[in-house]
Amino acid sequence: MSESVIEITEDTFRTEVLQSEKPVLVDFWAEWCMPCRFVAPVVESVAHEFADRIKVGKLNVDDNPTVAAEYSISSIPTLLLFKGGRIVDTVVGAVPKSQIVQVLNRHLAPAVS
Repeated sequence: MSESVIEITEDTFRTEVLQSEKPVLVDFWAEWCMPCRFVAPVVESVAHEFADRIKVGKLNVDDNPTVAAEYSISSIPTLLLFKGGRIVDTVVGAVPKSQIVQVLNRHLAPAVS
């Protein structure tokens, strides 16, 4: 993981995601998941590009099954966008960066120039 993407665990989920001042994009993934590996560099790129407006984290579903079950994660990769502690959008599968950016732009204030 890069400095733009944080590791989220069951112990840190409440603080890092639910209580975050910024919107948070959470990538639910697993080591063995090939589509997760394809989307990882896209998530890194989005994290860097939107660093001033969102927080981006990765949650390994194998290591953190309680959170994954709580949010009914049945397919990975699943990206959930949280705002004010609530899910405002979902992206499932290894999608192109443009699709993730479109979701983010729907929910975020425009960047300040």
